[in-house]
Amino acid sequence: MQPGFKKYILEDSTYKGGGKKIVMPDGVTVHKLSSNENPLGYSPKVKEALANTLDDLSLYPDNTDIRLREALVKDFDGVLTVDNFITANSGSEIIDMISKAFLNEDDEVIVSQPCFLPYTAFTRWMGAKAINVPMTEDYDYNLDGILEAINERTKLIFLASPNNPSGNYIPLTDLRNFIDKLPDHVVLVLDEVYRHFAEAEDYTSGIPFVVEGKNVIAINSFSKTYGLAGLRVGYCYAPLELSNYMRKICKPFLLSSLALEGAIAALEDVAFVNKTVALVKEERKFVLNGLDTMNLKYWPTQGNFVLIDPPVNDMEFTSFLEKKGIMVRPVGNFGAPGKVRISFGVREANKALLAAIEVLMKSQTTTA
Repeated sequence: MQPGFKKYILEDSTYKGGGKKIVMPDGVTVHKLSSNENPLGYSPKVKEALANTLDDLSLYPDNTDIRLREALVKDFDGVLTVDNFITANSGSEIIDMISKAFLNEDDEVIVSQPCFLPYTAFTRWMGAKAINVPMTEDYDYNLDGILEAINERTKLIFLASPNNPSGNYIPLTDLRNFIDKLPDHVVLVLDEVYRHFAEAEDYTSGIPFVVEGKNVIAINSFSKTYGLAGLRVGYCYAPLELSNYMRKICKPFLLSSLALEGAIAALEDVAFVNKTVALVKEERKFVLNGLDTMNLKYWPTQGNFVLIDPPVNDMEFTSFLEKKGIMVRPVGNFGAPGKVRISFGVREANKALLAAIEVLMKSQTTTA
């Protein structure tokens, strides 16, 4: 071991995204349904804002993110103040900041697999330990089990609603009962980056709990609904006691000029957000109906993706679809062995997906 190297950083905990590219013959369209990206791209207003920023790239960006936080206050209808918000280079960096702010060596964090990999990776980088309280077979949170796992070393609990990769959500009553039972030394990190796509009547964001001053930090991203995955912009909101504490580790000039202007413009284009949400909900229904027709097992989802139990081995399934120009994501490393996550695309992509799966299933029936 090299001098000064930390053993828990040397461990292999690097997050590997689903962004690889595949090359197809001329005339074959590639449909990327592996990364939960916005199938519509991003707002024309964002494109205009970025173009207007290009001439100033030789200059430093704003020293603070105050203009973006003011735009977020407006987007949240004034329910929160600018001081409730913290912005960063992606939702993942927000998770990293939370880990740095609250975790020391030998502290504990509770996660429930399957879940987003940075929860455990960033915990390990701080020398803390991730305690897994697995989801049920139906991919619901075992909230009672999580409460039982809390001890004096527990500092953070990560919950996601809707959850990636399972698509499940936590009903309002269940989440409120859970939060009311948390001890004061524990902070709940509520990952809600897919909140725009949730349509369940009893779905809730973290807003009511933050307004009440609960120890809740809600994470959001501009990568999904706003289509700005390439700009890497995320944010969280929390009660002032937590947000003002976290702000002490925020860096100056944290957001680039492009990220700052792009995010502000994205918040202003409400019509584009509504169009995106409407498309996802429509295509979600279309894809799930298609899966029902084929009697293919999947789990109910409130996200812009669905978790399925493929008719063949997950890697064989992924490879077969790639040969058809369709990219999907096996999620064994998320804690869902053998399962595959599929993002909802535009109708053309979703039709190609269902057609390819049908061909695969028929070939399996023929060879059986």
